Amino acid sequence: MLKISDMVCCYGHVTALKGISLEVAAGQLVALIGANGAGKSTTLRAVSGLMTPSSGAMTFDGQDITRVGARQVLKRGIAHCPEGRRVFPQMSVEENLEMGAYLRSDGAGVRSDAERIYGMFPRLAERRRQVAGTLSGGEQQMLAIGRALMSRPRLVLFDEPSLGLAPNIVEQTFDIIREIRKAGTTVLLVEQNAFAALEMCDYAYLLESGRVVLSGSGAELIKNDHVRKAYLGA
Repeated sequence: MLKISDMVCCYGHVTALKGISLEVAAGQLVALIGANGAGKSTTLRAVSGLMTPSSGAMTFDGQDITRVGARQVLKRGIAHCPEGRRVFPQMSVEENLEMGAYLRSDGAGVRSDAERIYGMFPRLAERRRQVAGTLSGGEQQMLAIGRALMSRPRLVLFDEPSLGLAPNIVEQTFDIIREIRKAGTTVLLVEQNAFAALEMCDYAYLLESGRVVLSGSGAELIKNDHVRKAYLGA
């Protein structure tokens, strides 16, 4: 479904990605793990069209998306749930969900999907007219996930969904991501909790200093000595 080949991304004179290659097959949950600054979030930003690679190529369903802007990427079926939630703080919960569907013109479908999101997150239903900036961190994460799903994506990019959340909300968030994948949506996950990411994924890539240094199934990486020592505290 998604294929990245020899992608290089730079911030000014700093090279954040140094020729990475990876694939995400339809229906899979693929994890990117690594330390802060390894290039994980940069990878998601490039896929979602928020930054343009310096070189290399990306395809989605066989179509080139290397230099396609964020609007067109979303239109093709890729949604980005960013690090830090990034909800619209002055808008209501309801308005935030509507923003997730701003490229859609099927009003009845949008309303139906909003009700489906409220079914997934009853707390959001209770607060649908509340300003998003006043929600708790966990509620904002629910809203960010719901907003991403409102575009009816075929691939969702999750960037550090557990960051700053209480342990019970973290587990709930991971359960939701599993359910999204189980329902047929493909997932590319960046997650600081390496063990949780590896435990739930089909396949994983380890990034270090802008390069893919290891890949394999989640179970294989959990057993890898380097991963265990550097990322799993073993």
